[in-house]
Amino acid sequence: MKMHFSIPLSEELLEKFGGRFVLYSVYLEGFLFCKVRYSQLHRWNEQLRRVFGRGVPSFPPKFYLAMTKSMADERRAQLEQYLQNVSIDSSITNSDVFISFFRKLQQDTFKIQTQQAFLDIYLADGRYLRIDIQTSDTAERVLEVVSYKIELSRELLGYFSLFLIQDHNDGKLSVLKKLAEFELPYVSLRSMKESSCKIGIRKGCTNAVPRAASHFASTCSPSLISDMGNMELIECCLVGELKAIVPIMRLVPLPSSYIVSYITHCSPPVSLSLAQFLEVVQEVQHYGYIQLDPCSCDYPEVGCTAAIHVGNNEISCCIKLPSNQIKEVSFKINRVRCWQVTFLGSVTGQGLDQFLELRFEYNDSDTWKWIVFNTKQAFLLSSCLKKIISEQLMTTTKSDQEMQIELPEPDKAKKASIHPSQIFHSGFKPRKKIPTSRSSEDDCVFEKISEEDL
Repeated sequence: MKMHFSIPLSEELLEKFGGRFVLYSVYLEGFLFCKVRYSQLHRWNEQLRRVFGRGVPSFPPKFYLAMTKSMADERRAQLEQYLQNVSIDSSITNSDVFISFFRKLQQDTFKIQTQQAFLDIYLADGRYLRIDIQTSDTAERVLEVVSYKIELSRELLGYFSLFLIQDHNDGKLSVLKKLAEFELPYVSLRSMKESSCKIGIRKGCTNAVPRAASHFASTCSPSLISDMGNMELIECCLVGELKAIVPIMRLVPLPSSYIVSYITHCSPPVSLSLAQFLEVVQEVQHYGYIQLDPCSCDYPEVGCTAAIHVGNNEISCCIKLPSNQIKEVSFKINRVRCWQVTFLGSVTGQGLDQFLELRFEYNDSDTWKWIVFNTKQAFLLSSCLKKIISEQLMTTTKSDQEMQIELPEPDKAKKASIHPSQIFHSGFKPRKKIPTSRSSEDDCVFEKISEEDL
């Protein structure tokens, strides 16, 4: 799938010997990732072509005359589209030529050299691990170091990811973004210039395994569940997620006293084994979902606020109407046709101060309508949607293959419940207008970025 690469800013700078060049600010998931010149991307594209041949998307052509404003705008849009298209192919994004290029760019942009350093990784229950790393270590490498330190089984490592998290003064946490595997956590954290931000480890799946702890209990061997490292991270997830949803949880067979007891003592109730507790706790509403900060929305009318939880094939919203009435709504992902992220305001920092909206087209009672959320976590919400649909398609494809083996007749083959068009509407599309080059990132109003045509 396409990654959320965007180039909303550029600045014209002087060469050492008097010439001029344009430096493009590349954002990933709505946050400044690196700055790069056209010539650097051009050389990198040639490297990719030597390795991957025709599989590399076409690169924006050179201009041999001075660029006009419209030409500069066109180039910026083309470079943005190029980065999005390159990121579709996992064989490219997992390659050394891709990772080493962005590693150097990220370090050069924020002037951080490769050296030994300590990095604190926060667990879901508030504790943290201090690990010894290189500043140039990728998120994938840092996650491996964490798993080694807590003795987490490699069979379970794939269920977890690193996230950039903001810690508010009132003790509440906001998940800002999931770190890409090739991203440098140490550099990303320093780039925020915010002491309230930190790197945390959380469950990375949002749909096929949204409730990873219960999944462990049902699919993993007893040796995996009893392993000390696995137990530690499972229990951290339980405590952290249960703490987050206790104020609004609705339990099916489990008394609230059990949850309170678990959070207080960090262990299952005496009457239940861990495996039994994991099976029961999955009935807690919104357990395992990604929780977003409260935001404004226009459904079912303008002026509403919503508490959003994403997981298990839905966007679950507790909506407060202007009349102060509460309405609970579940937007099913398989009824979402497309969505787009739009920049609404100026960026004065590295991503924390921007105003964004996510709007999606939804089939509500056989009528297609656009629903809008104004949230600074629009990119995170978009990433969740992409992940859920991707997991749905993988599950459907696997089921289809199994059905075709059992029932080879065409008329008996199981039909896919998700149409591919759902995937092909979740990337960016080129913007019609792009801001002119600027020497500063402050007070810049962004144009519209849409999600479409993956």
